[in-house]
Formats: sequence, structure tokens, C-alpha cells
Amino acid sequence: MLVSHFDFYLPEERIALRPVSPRHAARQLVVKGADFLNKSVWDMTDQLQAGDLIVFNDTKVIPSYLFATRGQMATEINLHKRISATEWLAFAKKTKRLRVGDILDFGGGRLQAHIIEIHDGGEILLHFDVRAGELEGLLAEIGLMPLPPYIASKRAVDNKDITDYQTMFAMREGAVAAPTASLHFTPELMQKIKDKNIQTTQITLHVGAGTFLPMKVDDTRNHVMHAEWGQVSPETAELINATHKAGGRVVAVGTTVLRLLESATNEKGVARPFSEDTAIFITPGYAFRCVDILMTNFHLPKSTLFMLVCAFAGAEIMKDAYAHAIKNEYRFYSYGDSGLLFRA
Repeated sequence: MLVSHFDFYLPEERIALRPVSPRHAARQLVVKGADFLNKSVWDMTDQLQAGDLIVFNDTKVIPSYLFATRGQMATEINLHKRISATEWLAFAKKTKRLRVGDILDFGGGRLQAHIIEIHDGGEILLHFDVRAGELEGLLAEIGLMPLPPYIASKRAVDNKDITDYQTMFAMREGAVAAPTASLHFTPELMQKIKDKNIQTTQITLHVGAGTFLPMKVDDTRNHVMHAEWGQVSPETAELINATHKAGGRVVAVGTTVLRLLESATNEKGVARPFSEDTAIFITPGYAFRCVDILMTNFHLPKSTLFMLVCAFAGAEIMKDAYAHAIKNEYRFYSYGDSGLLFRA
């Protein structure tokens, strides 16, 4: 399948640089087949019913964007996947000038790391010179929130992003990108969901920076997804199966949740406990096993996430939906508005 089939024109002014306040005031485009409804996130419960199950991602974003020096050379490092308590895979700038064995200094020498491997695509493996459990505290002091490139290229990261780029469900540290569909939820909206007897649960998928990498191939068959670690508890798997058995629908809040739930569900539609990496790549033609409704933000042209929503709701329908969103001035990307998609 050609990557060019998933291209569309997005005016620069449609890219949101800040979220709306309150978060649940964001607009929401409801996509049911070829029918498009202009609603708000606050009203999403009108599209759901008692007995449905909403699944959130409880991953917590760490300040993983770092400025580094090696002697007189300065570079930028974006951690993207934890390998151990002291080792991380990262994307680095100026990798042609880096060598295995180089020592990188962070925060004026407060933190050091050795480069132990250099991979293709600007990826390196770092070993930090700290004891297990010490790294996270140092990152909180010297790191920056890893805003997506389409925001960070337009303005500087600031203290407001520390709270804006974190969901209300954030508990388990390990993500280097926010599960942005969940940014729209507030305690008030959660109470509204509870009042309608809609169930909720949480999974964990530590979102990696690979989610922002542009596709460098012309054919989707040649694309290799970066792996991300995820976990579905036995209790959540049991709740998903019970929901479907009772006629309820599973609502994934974000593509991260959808990818993990599909990874944890077998071909018979039975969800199982899961605790490992997933590199699932969903394109049109994929047979969905678990998720019935997807809440997600608006994604980049030619991105793996736009391909995913095309697979879920139909490629032509989603192209029309995005054209409708652009015409009606919806706000795009991480700090933007929302879509509520019903599976084709």
C-alpha cells in the first residue's frame, strides 16, 4: 500500500499550540459511517450507553528531552525507550560525529552517559552513570517535556507544558510522548461518565518518540514500527471480555490503547493479560478484534496513526472526515480537538 495514499493538505494555522481550557471544552467530530456530527468532548456521553467500557492509558510522560555536550560539541537527545533502570534507547542529533564509547554530559555535568551502541536512523543506546532508581529524579531536574516536533518547532517548551502535556490518569513513569486523546478528560467529565453507568479501566503503554518519526518508505510493507512496552492486567482483560459478552462496547481512548488492546486480544476476540513489547502496525485491511469505538485526536498526513484511523473507520470516510474538520476549523494534533470514531 502506497504511503502517498494517506497524504492530505493541512494549513499551518490548524495546528494547535496550546490546549483549550477546560480540557473537556475541546470540539469533537463524531464519525459514524459517512455521517459527521460536530460536537464537544463534554457531550461524548451522548454517544455512549450504560455498560460500555472506556479504556485509558495511565502512562506518565517523563522530561526526556535533553541537551548534551561531548567536549565542545553540543547535541540534543530524545530518550524513547527504557531498556533497564540505567539504559535507554534515544534519538540523537549529529550522530555522524558520535562514536561508541563517547561520554555525554547533561545538565552541566550533573548527569553522564556512555554511548554503548549506535544504530541506523539517528538512534543510540545510552548507559547512564547512576544507580538504579536515581535517573528519574535527575531527569525531572534537567530534562524538558518532549513536545512533538510540530509544536516545539513553533514555540519554546515552558513550565505550562509540564501540566498541559500530562493526562489526569498519569501514574506509571515511562512515556516520552503523551497519550494525547486522554488530555481532554477532567474530573467533571469523569463524574458525568460515572453517572451514566459507563465503566472505565486503565492499561499502560509507554509511548515512544518513534510515534513522531516520519515514514521513510514509499510502501507501507517496508515500514518497521518501533516497539513500545505495554501491560494489560488480568482484571482489565476479564472486564473487557465481560463487557463484550453483555453486549457493551469497548471504547479505546487513543491509538495507544487501541494498539495494545488489539495486541492483547486473540483471533477469537478474547482479551488476555499482556506484559511485553508491541510493534503492531495497523493499516487498512486489518481485522479488528477488540475495540468498537476509538476516541483520538487528528493526526499527521502520511503518518502511521492516520493509517490506523483509516483502517478503523474506512479510508475514504476518514479522508472526508479530515476534509470536514479542516473546513470547519478543528484544531489538529496533540493539543488539538478530538474525534470519536465508530468502527466500520
